[in-house]
Amino acid sequence: MSSKTPTPGDLFACTQCGDCCRGYGGTHLTGADIQAIAEYLRIPAKTVRHRYCVLSGDKRMLAQGDNGYCVFWDRVCTIHPVKPRMCRKWPFIASVLTDVTNWGIMADSCPGMRVDVGDAAILACVRAVMQQTKGHP
Repeated sequence: MSSKTPTPGDLFACTQCGDCCRGYGGTHLTGADIQAIAEYLRIPAKTVRHRYCVLSGDKRMLAQGDNGYCVFWDRVCTIHPVKPRMCRKWPFIASVLTDVTNWGIMADSCPGMRVDVGDAAILACVRAVMQQTKGHP
């Protein structure tokens, strides 16, 4: 890889395996996420909060089904057009900036993530993506 900042496509290509939708990772939801899901499902936002969310402290997160996957995973994301911001940003998330070793940890269960690049390139790309999406749904 050259010294230029890699693009997201250089570091990640989703294989639609669903591994990022499994396990308690804490997909936090914004009010906008909840509203978008409600509109997509054509149900009140209150129903989304009660039926599909759990609380972690004072934050709402997507609940898990009995199978350990997100309640909206059924071999594909059933709310893909309106999936939460955190899901849309995966794997370019803040925890990587907190500790770049999180990239490798996440890559252990995500076959679409490249790990054969240096930490500096990963950090630069994650920073760039987060800066581009700051304030955008």
